[in-house]
Order: sequence, then structure tokens, then C-alpha cells
Amino acid sequence: MSAADQDLNLQDNNPQNPINTAGDGPYEAAPSLDFTPDTPSWYAEIIVPLYLPQNYTWEIPAELVSMAAPGIRAEVSLRNKKYTGIIKRLFQQAPERFKPKPILSLLEDTALITKEQLRFWSWMAQYYLCCEGEVMQAAVPSNFKLSSQSVLSINEGFEGHELEDFTDEEYLVAEALSVRRELRFSEIQQILDARHVYPVVKKLIDKSICFIWEELKEKYKEKKAIFISFHPDYQSDENLEPLLNNWTGAPTQLKVLMLFRHMSFQDGEVQQRDLLNKAEATHATLKALITKNILVSESRSITRIPALPQMMQIDFVLSAAQQLALDKLRVSMQFKSVNLLHGVTASGKTQIYLKLMEEQLKAGRQVLYMLPEIALTAQIIRRLQHHFGGHVAVYHSKFNPNERVELWEKVRSGEIKILLGARSALLLPFKDLGLIIVDEEHESSYKQQEPAPRYNARDAAIYYASLFNNATVLLGSATPSLESYYNCLTGKYGLVTLAERYENVDMPVIEIENLSALPKELPRPVLIAPVMEERIKEALAEHKQVILFQNRRGYSPYQVCNTCGWIPQCKQCAVSLTFHKGKNKLVCHYCGTEYPVVSTCIACGSHDFQRKKFGTEQIEEAVAGLFPNARISRMDYDSVKGKYSHDALIKIFEDQKVDILIGTQMVVKGLDFEHVSLVGILDADGLLNFADFRVNERAFQLMEQVSGRAGRKDGKGKVLIQVSNVHHPVLGFVQAHDYNQMYQQELGYRQQFSYPPFTRLIKILFKHKENHIAQEAAHIMAGALKTNSHITVLGPAVPAIERIRNQYLWEILIKIPKDAEIMKFCRRQIHQQLMILESDKRYARVIVLPDVDPI
Repeated sequence: MSAADQDLNLQDNNPQNPINTAGDGPYEAAPSLDFTPDTPSWYAEIIVPLYLPQNYTWEIPAELVSMAAPGIRAEVSLRNKKYTGIIKRLFQQAPERFKPKPILSLLEDTALITKEQLRFWSWMAQYYLCCEGEVMQAAVPSNFKLSSQSVLSINEGFEGHELEDFTDEEYLVAEALSVRRELRFSEIQQILDARHVYPVVKKLIDKSICFIWEELKEKYKEKKAIFISFHPDYQSDENLEPLLNNWTGAPTQLKVLMLFRHMSFQDGEVQQRDLLNKAEATHATLKALITKNILVSESRSITRIPALPQMMQIDFVLSAAQQLALDKLRVSMQFKSVNLLHGVTASGKTQIYLKLMEEQLKAGRQVLYMLPEIALTAQIIRRLQHHFGGHVAVYHSKFNPNERVELWEKVRSGEIKILLGARSALLLPFKDLGLIIVDEEHESSYKQQEPAPRYNARDAAIYYASLFNNATVLLGSATPSLESYYNCLTGKYGLVTLAERYENVDMPVIEIENLSALPKELPRPVLIAPVMEERIKEALAEHKQVILFQNRRGYSPYQVCNTCGWIPQCKQCAVSLTFHKGKNKLVCHYCGTEYPVVSTCIACGSHDFQRKKFGTEQIEEAVAGLFPNARISRMDYDSVKGKYSHDALIKIFEDQKVDILIGTQMVVKGLDFEHVSLVGILDADGLLNFADFRVNERAFQLMEQVSGRAGRKDGKGKVLIQVSNVHHPVLGFVQAHDYNQMYQQELGYRQQFSYPPFTRLIKILFKHKENHIAQEAAHIMAGALKTNSHITVLGPAVPAIERIRNQYLWEILIKIPKDAEIMKFCRRQIHQQLMILESDKRYARVIVLPDVDPI
């Protein structure tokens, strides 16, 4: 045990069990808590939403024993602060070396976290080399994690100072304390009309006038609405008709009454806001009717989740190819818990998903339908609600904290049967999960990058489903990841192929435009080459739509001094600054810092700059110049930021109110547009030239997915790829729509160089404000791991971007054979080395980030 751990034991509760052991065995059910005076004390291992290497133990007070159970929130004190933790397990064996602190309170009498979630958290912490506190921090809505607020309480035994002992500010606070007995810091700020109150508070504490403590404050607030109804005297037509027929009051009041009567017949319940908006009336008019005891107002709690009628309406017929694929899936699901539906773009995979959802709904079970991007949820949710109504809900990162709480409860109760969401939806408390659909399973967006846990939602979904009785996972993609396809061909997963488009529509024709063969007099860079311009004109003349794809946002990725070659860089990160013309700013895409546009070179004083490469903003400007009559929109991170921005833009594109849509990857992932006849990939070289072992696989997937947006209904789609390296083998695979050839070639390379699916990878990143400290820590870790002859350790090395947010970066890459024991041993070594580094003062501030199965 390190000195830091020993010191912690003197102040806090000792860790009970390492976090990575809980996932190895079955979930431990709560024992029977029959408490009598002779019963030994009960203890609880509690997960606290902090980075702690181990969970801590607290004692359960006798009066709380009967209420305690795994999954319940507990209020605990740790390091003189209060936290909301989750009880993981209960036990009676008293710790030997210390006496645990008592739990302060239990926050509910039924478990907030299910037993499946607790097991899932343990597995996630063990597999992805993090702690359960970090998993809890990611999984539990912030409004369930009560905030700690400092409270100042008067010292009742204190007899007081003379008035001259106080400053004016101290006197004001002391006087308020003598009246109120307790003051929160926010109240002290109001009293002093100042934000910096801590010096005043410290002096009062030093004089023993008061003491400070922490209280937990509930964050969640119910949403309230005012509902209007008839007074009991007028709820029958017998009394209401004479009133209306002999009305002597103001005409505006009669108008409100008549409208309310109509709305109550039509909708049942009527909200005050809706009534006043439709009647175009004032609150005074409504208040007069309430004062006359004709109407009654009542405040009630309402849900933030829109309610729709629950239904089941499958109003389409599968094609013969779809039906055959569905039949094969049903058989495969009886023998394999994980299956892959490999269907070409526009083959109708979503309709097969709907049929499987219908079966789960009839069985009373829940379905999680996962998508890699928020942008995709807008289009799919409309289709799901058309078929299943109020059984369906959507969940993603744009939800506010109160909405997350309400949706959490609806999923936990089983009220929501079909949940559509991005990767974070996997962390919700499903009651009886029957099916998880992971659509576009190859997408790197399923991998969480920051903060921990750095999980891959596709892989984690497979473990989560295994915790439910007979639950299955269906992966779907037109371009599966090599790892998933390999698992299918080796028999680990089931495989069903859907090789033709819906209604046998033709795959799009793919053309290659050689940028290196263009006339040299054309300005560089070439954004819209002559053939691309001609194809866009043809599509617009036929009243069709166009999608232009460029995987860079902003106006220009960097600018360079033509005299000396100096490039403006971020002061905090070792990256060039992107010019955003709309803001007229240079922006760092890693830390978000904005800088004024540079017009003078700091190296040589020249004013001659040239902007290199191009982003979506520059393309939008160029296209607007070439096609002034076209309706143009842009979809990227900068242009769609609101909760409903994606949905609004996709809807107007579906309604053909936009002719040309320019965007990043948001526009190519699984969206279905009937009227798109041309898709342009403007810079394929940028996709083919990354230094990554997955570069060919990723480039093929992206280009094939982009091409799948064209000609989905009539089969007359065209795809034009602008590229300089026309001989790259991936382009041939894309032109032929040949996934299998790409797979075979890449698999050979992976085996030759020991990359997944033949090995497992762990990347460990080291960050510190001093470069040599990060380097030393990386060498210590690498040196220890290299003693294991079963694994390969590459590095330490400086990554492509060596500094981010003033932190220098070093990394090592570990290749591990696909052997469970070696993997377990390697994880244990990494844990030990992390503890060694943390115990050394020189490296205690080095941030070490393990990333299992990096993307």
C-alpha cells in the first residue's frame, strides 16, 4: 500500500475490493436484511462518481439497514465533502484495519440502478481500464447526482465579540446568521452584494462565530403546467348552456369560454398556455373567468417527453430478398446471440429491423436501436413513430438534464419499449431488453474518446445483452468492420447477406475524375472540377438533388506565408489554425481557441499569405458562385448546433427545399433521400492518406456509404470522386462495390503485421505540461511491459499531434494475442504500473489514459 493510500485511510473509508474483480464473477444478490439488536453491523461497498482506483466501504446505520439494497443512492461523506453514491453490494464482515464512516442517508427506497447495470459497470471498468466511479459519472444523469452546497451555521455556544471587532461586511453576515441561524453561500453573496465572500467567511470561522458544512441539493425539478377546467357548477350542459346563452360579460371572456369548451371536447385536458395562444387573449381575461367561479386553474406536473398514442402499424410488405434475409436471421438468432446483417446500401435493412422490433413488442420486451450519429436519429425517429407511436423514444447528448431524468425513469419502468439513441443510450436502465440493433456497426463514432470510460458501444452492447434472458444483438452495415466480418466467417457471429437494393434498384455508377490531369491554368486547389460542375448542372436541370461531401469543416485548414513558409499555429496545441470566414477568425479544432486573422508573418514580416486546402465553408461559397439560382445548405458541426437543427435541415432537404447539400460525415451516414441523383466526393486523397492501419478500410467504408445516398429510389444515381492518386486500389473496390475483395486484401495485411482481428490493441497516452516528464513516465511503463514476452510494445513515441491544451503527449501501443489469460495479465500489469507512477511525486501529475481497442 502506498503512502498516499495509507494517508487516505486515516481520513476516509478504506477501499474494500479492487474495481476490476467485480466483473469476474456473477452478480451478488442482496442478502436478507433482517435486523435485530444482536445482528452484526452491515456494510456497503459504494460507487462514488470520482476517479478512485477502488470503491470504498461505509457502515450502514441501524435505522437504515432495512432500506439498504444494491442500486440505491446513498449520501456519503468523503474528504469533507458530500457525494451521491450508488450501493454496489452489502456484506457483514467488518473491515480489519479501520472503522468505516456511516452512511448519512439513503435517497430512495427502490433501486435507481438495476442489477444488470451494476454488472455492466463492473465489466466496463475492468475491460476498459477505468474505474466504476467514471462509469457512473458517464451513465447517471447529472440531476441524479446531487450537488454539494456549502452552508454556514452559527456556533450556538458562542457568546459573541464586541461590535468593534467586526468589519462592516463581517457584521452584516454575523447579524444575518443570528437571525437565520444558517446561510448558504449564495445568500451571503446577496447580503454582501459581492462574489468574493470567502475572506469574510474565513474570518468569522477563525473567530469561532460559525462553522461550515456541506449539504446535498436536489437538482431535478418537475416541469409544471397550468391546466384549465370548468368549475364543478358548470361541468354539465344543463348549467352551462343558460350561462352562455344569456352572457352579459365582456365579449372577449365569452370568446375564451367558447374556445375552451371546444378544446376540452376535442383534447380532453387544456393547458392555460394553449388556450390563451389560440384565443389571442390576455391573462386578465382568463383571471376574470376564474374569479367568477366559471373556470378553475390547477398546476400539475407534466412530462418533458412528448406523448404519442401507442400503436403497432407495419404498413409495408417486404421484398422477396428481404423476406428471405429475415427468415434466415430468425433461424440464426436461435443459435447465435450476435448476428450481422450485411446489406448493400438502400437494400432495406431498416424494414427488416422494424419487423424484428414488432416481434419484440408483441413479446412485451424492449428494443435498443443504436445509431452512430445524432443526425441520423431525426429521420429514423419519424419512421419508428409512424409504425409504433408512443412505444418509441429517442435519447442523445443534446437532451437537457431534466429530460434525461424523465427518460431514464420511463426506460426503467418499461413504459418505453423502443429506444433510439447514440452510444450513450446503452447506459440506460432497461427493464427487459430483448434486442439491441447496432446500425452502421462499422462507424468509429461508436467509440467514446473523452472522458473515460473509453468504450466501444458496439462491443459493449454485446456484453450488456448477455445480462438479459435470451437477448440478442443484431449488427447491420453495408460495409462491416473487418473485425465483425472476421467473427462471422470464423463462426463466432451469425451472418446474413442482403446483396440487392430494395425493388432491385441498380447500384450507383461511380466515376473517377483525375485532378492531376486537369489543365495547370486552373486555380489550385480545385474545389469543383469541370466534370463535377457539368454533373451538378445535369442533376439540377432534371430537378434532382445533389450531395457534396468534404470531410473538413471551416473555410481553409491552414494558411502559409509565401515568403518563408510560416504557418499560424495554436498557442496551446501543436496544430495549424483553421480559417472560418463566417466568424472571420482562426480557430483551433482541438481546444476551440479563437484567434484574429493573421495578416503579417511573425517570422519574416511578409503580408503575402496563401490559404491551403479547403473546407465545407469554402465549398459553399464556390458552389454559390457557380450556381447562383440553386438553393444551398451546409451541414457540419458549425452550422447545426441546436437540439433540433439536424432534424430541421434534414426535413427541408427531404421536402426538396434544398437543391445542393454540402457537408462532412453527417450527410453520408445512413440517411435516406429519394431525390438525390448525384453525390460528389471532393477530396478523396484526404481520405486515403492517413497514417493508420485502418486507412484503406475506412476510406472504402466512407466512399461506399457516400455513394449509397445516390439513386436510392430510381437507380439512376451517379457518384463522382475527385482524386489525384487514381491508381489507389481502394478506388477500384469502390467502383466495383466489392466489399469482399477489400476484406481479403486488408485481412492479409492485418495478419502479416499483427493487427486486429488477429490481436487486441491497447494504446496508452501520457500527458504532462513538461515534455521530458511525460516521456520518462511513458518509458517507465513501456519498460515494465516489455518484460512480458507474449506481448509487443511499440514506442514510446510522440503522436502526430505532440501537444494539446499545453500538455505534451507521448504514447505506447501494445499488441496482445487473442488469449484471455494474457490479456488479463497485461491489464493487471498496467494497473500496477499506474499505481507505481501515481505514488512517485515526480510523475504524480502525469495524466495516463489507457485506451482499449483504440479506433
